[in-house]
Amino acid sequence: MKKLAIGLFAIVLLSAFTLSSVLWKSDKAHSQLMFTITHMGIADISGHFSDFEATINTAAVGSFKDATIELRAKTHSIDTRVTARDNHLKSADFFDADKYPELIFKSTSVSETGKNTYKLTGNLTMHGITKEVVLDLEHRGTIDDKNSGKQKAGFRATGTIKRSDFKIGEKFPEAALSDVVLIKADGEFTN
Repeated sequence: MKKLAIGLFAIVLLSAFTLSSVLWKSDKAHSQLMFTITHMGIADISGHFSDFEATINTAAVGSFKDATIELRAKTHSIDTRVTARDNHLKSADFFDADKYPELIFKSTSVSETGKNTYKLTGNLTMHGITKEVVLDLEHRGTIDDKNSGKQKAGFRATGTIKRSDFKIGEKFPEAALSDVVLIKADGEFTN
């Protein structure tokens, strides 16, 4: 009976360790979510979303190959440094921010491609449409922050999406605005 009780205790203990995870939260002061689109085929215009949060869940502190990543950004926080353009982007012509106040990314897989590099696949929901996107993800390092006593990890995600996939700016042909939009997200995460 004593051996059975010890065996059950060991199973419960191992299960507890297997089910635990490490939650990393983005540090807003040291993270950014940016995009670039080409205007009239000759000039790149960049902007960012100033109100967003991202989380990374991992099974272990030192490994990100099993990570699940989620990002939520408020579409009303779009900023391209030109108020009139920002207001137009928030309108029904583009993001329709009143109707679709958030864009959401949820990862479905992270696969290693090299040392500290990954393919990040997930579902992006924007403008009421969900599409699979694939981004390049780079783990830029993990450090012990002496000020907070916590670990910090840095990541950069890059890739492209097509605005036509999400029916954003349908009135504007590619000659006016490129269909391909470059995405760049830099994040500092704390666990």
